[in-house]
Amino acid sequence: MRPNGWITLSFLLLLAAGACAPAPKAAKTAEQYQEEARVAYDEAVEAYLDQDWEVAVRLLGDVRRNFSYTRYARLAELRLADASFRQEKYAEATAAYKSFTRDYPSDPDVPYARYRIVRAQFLQSDASVFQPPLEERDLSAVRGAHLSLQAFIGDFPEYHRRVELDYMLQVVTGVLVRHELYVARFYLKRDEYPPAIDRVNFALEHYAASGLEAEAVTLMGETYLKMRDKPKAVAAFQRVLRDYPDSPFAVPATRFLEFLGGPSNGGN
Repeated sequence: MRPNGWITLSFLLLLAAGACAPAPKAAKTAEQYQEEARVAYDEAVEAYLDQDWEVAVRLLGDVRRNFSYTRYARLAELRLADASFRQEKYAEATAAYKSFTRDYPSDPDVPYARYRIVRAQFLQSDASVFQPPLEERDLSAVRGAHLSLQAFIGDFPEYHRRVELDYMLQVVTGVLVRHELYVARFYLKRDEYPPAIDRVNFALEHYAASGLEAEAVTLMGETYLKMRDKPKAVAAFQRVLRDYPDSPFAVPATRFLEFLGGPSNGGN
C-alpha cells in the first residue's frame, strides 16, 4: 500500500474511534446535586424510621460521604447519632453528638444535639431504684449528667423541653445529695463530727434545689447536738422550721428544740 493510503486509512480509523467514544457527562448543577442529596437522605431516613439500623447506618454514611457540601450531610450525622441513641448505645451517641456540636458550633441543630447529650448522660447514669446502694455506686456518670444539665439550662433556659430538663436535674441532684448525706451519717456513726458537718455543708452549697434541704439541715442539727454545741443545733432546727415548715422534718426539728429548750418558732 502506498504511503498516502496508510495516512488515509489511519485518519479514517481515528474518525471511527472518535465516533464510538462516549460523550463526556455534563456537570451537575447545584440544584441537581441538592436534589440527589435530598433523595438519598430521605431514603436513609425511611430505613431509620423502620428501625432497620444496619441499612440506615450504611445509607446515612453514604449521604455524609457523597454529599458532604450539603445540609443533608450534617443531618445525616445527627441521624447517625440518633441511631446509636435509639439502640441505647449512649456512650457512642454522646461522642457523636459532641462531635457535631464541635464541628458545627453555629448550626441551628446544636441545641438539639446538646439536649440529646444530656439525655444520653442521664440515661447512662441510670439513677433508678434498681441500682446498688449509694455506697456501692460509681457516681461519675451522675456527676457528668449534673454538670451537663446545669450548663445546658444556663445556655438555653427557654428550651421547649424545659420541664423534662428540670426533672432530670432534680433526679441527678437528689442522687448526689443522698450520697453526701449517706457519707455524713457514716461519719456521724463513727463520732467523726467535723467531716459529717463538712459533707452536709457541701451538699447544701453545691446541689441547690434538691428537695432534700430540710433533711440535710436536720442532720446538721443532730450532729451539732452530739457535738454538744447547743447554739448551732438550735439554729439548725430553727432553720428547718423557718425555711421548710411544710417538710416532714419539721416534726423532728420541733421535738429536738423542745428537748433543747429553745424557741420553736423559727427564730422569730
